[in-house]
Amino acid sequence: MSERTEWAHANYDTDAMIETMKRWYHVPVLSVLVAFMLWVRVQAYEAFVGDGGITLSGVDPWYHYRTTTYTVENWPRTMPYETFTNFPYGASVGHFGTLFDQLIATAALLVGLGDPSVETVNAVFVLAPAVMGALVAVPTYLLGARLGGRFGGLSGVLLLALFPGTFLRRSTVGFTDHHVAETLFMALAVLALGIALRIAERDKPVYEQLETRDFVGLRSVLLSSALAGFAVAAYVWVWPSGVLLIAILGVFFVVAVSLDYAFGESPDHVAFVGATGLSIAGVLLLFSVDVRGFAGSTTYSLLQPALAFAVAGGCVFLAWLARRWERRALDDRLYPAAVGALVLVGLGVVAVALPGLFDQLTTNLARVVPIGATDTTLTIAEAQPPENATAHMFSEYGLAFFTAMAALAYMAAAQLLGRDRRADHLLIVVWSAFLVSSSLAQVRFNYYLAVAVAVLNAYLVGRAVGWAGLSAGSASVLDRARGLEGYQAMVLVAVALVLLGPLVPPLASGTVVAAASQSGPGDDALTWEGSNEWLSEHTPPQGTYGGAGDEMALYGAYEPPEDGDYDYPEGAYGVLSWWDYGHLIAVQGERASVANPFQQNARAAAAFFLADDERRSELLLEALPAERAVHDHSDEELRGIVDGRTAQQGGEEVRYVMIDDAMAGGKFSAMTRWSGPEYAMYLDEREVRVAEGETATLRGLGENYEATTLSRLYYDDASGMEGYRLVHESPETTQFVTVAVQNGDGEWRTVFVNREYTLALQYRLQQLVENPNLDVVDTAVFDVREESAVKTYERVEGATLVGEAGPGETVTAQVELTAESSDRTFTYTQETTASEDGSYELTVPYPTEEGLGPEEGYTDSDVVAEGEYTVTAGEETTTAEVPEEAVYAGETVEVEGGTPDEDGPADGE
Repeated sequence: MSERTEWAHANYDTDAMIETMKRWYHVPVLSVLVAFMLWVRVQAYEAFVGDGGITLSGVDPWYHYRTTTYTVENWPRTMPYETFTNFPYGASVGHFGTLFDQLIATAALLVGLGDPSVETVNAVFVLAPAVMGALVAVPTYLLGARLGGRFGGLSGVLLLALFPGTFLRRSTVGFTDHHVAETLFMALAVLALGIALRIAERDKPVYEQLETRDFVGLRSVLLSSALAGFAVAAYVWVWPSGVLLIAILGVFFVVAVSLDYAFGESPDHVAFVGATGLSIAGVLLLFSVDVRGFAGSTTYSLLQPALAFAVAGGCVFLAWLARRWERRALDDRLYPAAVGALVLVGLGVVAVALPGLFDQLTTNLARVVPIGATDTTLTIAEAQPPENATAHMFSEYGLAFFTAMAALAYMAAAQLLGRDRRADHLLIVVWSAFLVSSSLAQVRFNYYLAVAVAVLNAYLVGRAVGWAGLSAGSASVLDRARGLEGYQAMVLVAVALVLLGPLVPPLASGTVVAAASQSGPGDDALTWEGSNEWLSEHTPPQGTYGGAGDEMALYGAYEPPEDGDYDYPEGAYGVLSWWDYGHLIAVQGERASVANPFQQNARAAAAFFLADDERRSELLLEALPAERAVHDHSDEELRGIVDGRTAQQGGEEVRYVMIDDAMAGGKFSAMTRWSGPEYAMYLDEREVRVAEGETATLRGLGENYEATTLSRLYYDDASGMEGYRLVHESPETTQFVTVAVQNGDGEWRTVFVNREYTLALQYRLQQLVENPNLDVVDTAVFDVREESAVKTYERVEGATLVGEAGPGETVTAQVELTAESSDRTFTYTQETTASEDGSYELTVPYPTEEGLGPEEGYTDSDVVAEGEYTVTAGEETTTAEVPEEAVYAGETVEVEGGTPDEDGPADGE
């Protein structure tokens, strides 16, 4: 072979390689970005998995762990019904036990070769959000590339990889919640719909092709629309409240069909995609229905398929109306107005004919509109709107949010003015507008908005590159860059700085790498872990309380009841706490929680903890099996409900109550929003010492707070109460403080009431003093308290001490107790007044003799008496032994006559 020939071959190979790189350069670049996103999100892996155990971020991931574990054991079936939450009714699993959990369970089975160990399940579960978060880059690139070319698509993914906000936090290891899967599957659904719309615009399908059975001509549109429908259904399978996307698509199809007709184009093309795709989605979603009627969007009911069919039918109707409009030669420009009027009329008909469906639509609308949020919704941190929208969006996306809004406005104007009209572009406009609105309504929805911001900036970069002439003709960006003019280069550099500057050092306050590395287990889970572990080991298993023998399997397959009220077996019981902790009790504690993060029984829980009388708090719990809305009933009404309970309802008792420091402190105001009265009613003003020799009238906890069941249990150890005994408290303690500040004029005012004295609070106090704009010259801390982080109480009948004393004499019973877990000694005190004939009765919840435990169906209490009860009546003192059996059975214990007490009555604590 000649040298010339060899040179030609070598040169040909080089040219071919370069051409291949030009065509496929986006693949390795995208792969690197995906790998980077995955690496960023797995940095904190060791903080969540170790020593065969698992810890998680937040509360909801714990429940996903429960449903995923069930699915691993029963694959592909998910949990049919949950009996370990929403006691005494049980609950539909709803947006847990969905496709999200099935995917994780399937991955664990594959990794574990069909029989994964607990360690394997734990590892896959913890890693799942990081993997899904990295995979979001793929549909983001494909969406961005459709708007701004390959370079624009890669630019969008780069931005997504650098966003340090909500999307990052919801997609790091340990935050195994459905949020990241929602983002991935919503992006896939929008991508699939965009592709179907583009194919429809290319092939221009019309109704006549169906009449002539021209399925060959319709094949591409039918297939792409069907795939889009499947993608929409898959998204809703991940999260039943994803029905919201179907509503968004309904708005899109109304706008798209109306604009098409107004601009003189056939609406059949777009309507064909909507009718086909949403019909497929509706059929698929019918297989998911597990609740009758139009139940809440957090469960799979008829709501999801009904809305899909409604949008599909609406597309058909709009296309039919356009044809009728054309036949009557009506003004094309009036068509959109007519459609809008018909939509309003249709909503009115739904409101009258199907009020349940209409209520669900309006309830879900509140999620995406930053007005009309209820007080109870605002008690959920992730469901609150941002305090400062501009600052919040900058912290989430830097300047990329504002450039995205510019791109959105430009795209919207182009569609409305008829320039470069494309249905897939209009889809991005409508979709992004709703995501912006929803993120202003609830901060959590920024995990959706991150993709829209990235895609809109991909469009912006594509326009900038096109303006610079880099995408003209068939030449590549690299080829065209060689002839770039100076001013064009400066514009591109400016665009890059605007988009990336606030997200990377030195302008960024922190990097995405640093933000992800700081992720760790949730504080609530760590605080409650010890108490829940104690609960699972020292209380009777579900179904065995009181010696009953029908133990309920923790991962049993329980059939849904027809009336939504599960009949629990004898010996089943509930554990009451604030709704935030229901999943932790069910999963860590392996006991049935009453209130839960689904916010089921939240009002009942609030009413119980805020009750200012033990009799009312007892009535609330006793009435709960027969009446869900117990919070708004009077005591007399509650007694009537209790008297009318069936034997089944009478046996479904709440046996344990758990309270933590946050409930007594920062979460207390949230409880008042659920059942009232308002928080201010629990505060009083009084004279407080603020400095040496100086007092001020300041606001602090008042008598109404001290009288609540929560305060009496948490701060007073149930002293004076008859039916509650402390059985465990965590060794970790929390200090509570009320803080006042003094301004430059010498005026004092309270700024924090009964807050946990954490490092975060100390830092905030330091900022108050050091910030010259706040005019704070001094601080004062008062009403300092310290208690165990979590306290667990058992509800018991109580033993009744009976005896004789002088008529009208005050009778006091006291017993010294030690909580062994915290090595704390305290005194329980009960008091009464003898009747006119000298007899008295005192009901006490603590035994002085123990011997029962979980094997007998009772509690192995961690709190033990240091001796007998000391009973004092007038000047006489005697002692009384109280067997544990008497406390459980409500038996009477006779107190023998006493002897004069030279030292006087015993002092209580």
